[in-house]
Amino acid sequence: MLNKKKIAILGATGSIGTQALEVFREHPDAFEVEVLTAANNADLLIKQSQEFLPNTVVIGNEALYDQVFQALDPLNIKVWAGENALCRVVEMEELNLVLTAIVGYAGLKPTMSAINAGKHIALANKETLVVAGALITQMAAEKGVNIYPVDSEHSAIFQCLVGEFHNPIEKIVLTASGGPFRGMKTEQLRQVTKAQALKHPNWEMGAKITIDSASMMNKGLEVIEAKWLFALRTEQIEVVVHPQSIVHSLVQFQDGSLKAQMGLPDMKLPIQYAMGYPERLASTYPRFQFTDYPQLTFEQPDPKSFRNLGLAYEALKKGGNMPCILNAANEVAVENFLKDRIGFLEMSDLIEHCMAKASFMEKPTYEDYVASDEETRNIATGFIN
Repeated sequence: MLNKKKIAILGATGSIGTQALEVFREHPDAFEVEVLTAANNADLLIKQSQEFLPNTVVIGNEALYDQVFQALDPLNIKVWAGENALCRVVEMEELNLVLTAIVGYAGLKPTMSAINAGKHIALANKETLVVAGALITQMAAEKGVNIYPVDSEHSAIFQCLVGEFHNPIEKIVLTASGGPFRGMKTEQLRQVTKAQALKHPNWEMGAKITIDSASMMNKGLEVIEAKWLFALRTEQIEVVVHPQSIVHSLVQFQDGSLKAQMGLPDMKLPIQYAMGYPERLASTYPRFQFTDYPQLTFEQPDPKSFRNLGLAYEALKKGGNMPCILNAANEVAVENFLKDRIGFLEMSDLIEHCMAKASFMEKPTYEDYVASDEETRNIATGFIN
């Protein structure tokens, strides 16, 4: 790369953010850290900032501002705090790319601000497209903004489509590991614990996405994200369980040919691809060897035992604000499962309840999405209490 890309990392202290900084360490000539943000982890944000010397940092929790300011002001790093600061910082003229790695609904508003400012997006926050896919894709098209997917599955689809954008897609196949409870039936799932759910067999991820993976909701959210990223109909998106997580996803074209993207399960690769696109940068990451995996297996998901996948397809088919309702209900469900307030299967009960009770809107505005999110969280909290 002739010119360094100046990048903002929203959610620098989370799983994706910390791995993105590993990519920066590997490619100091390709990328420059312009902005780092975190919600509450002031200690790690300070440590990262002392190493990478960004222009500006934002701490979401305003109560932590003084701690961050006192640590970084001697280094001439600007320190801002609060949600509005997060939305303003992505408008900085110097930025070439914004990596949105904030977890959940909280990523929507700053991503919209970045698109409005004409910044290209490396999207690790799938909820942005789940909640407001129609709005986000329309804004990106109007502003001429590219959205580069960071999820390993969507990165795989994107990589398979490079050079094929003029060829119609027949379908895509999103692969799922099946998580720690693959093969379990409903009765067994009643007994599973939080500790078991947090042990993913293949991937190192944050708590929220690990629980979503265990419940198959992560794959459901990815189905909705894929619809908007690749302009697909619901029936063009298939999910297949692939326990080894080597084939990251596949595209089938109208001639019946399938293209797959493969590699060891390592999020640094899709992060690096999104930030470096259109170039493939060299890496020292471990290489996949066929002889280490003499068998790659594939099986159908079990929607009876793992109801969240079916609920996500249902929300996608209904359209409007239903995926927003699904997402808000799931965020409350996961939070309460992690606090031992509800059981593993009750997460699906809660989501189904909210989808039946929350107000449906066929053509929501941004304000409608905000209202839907709030209404759904109230309904979900009432269901638990």
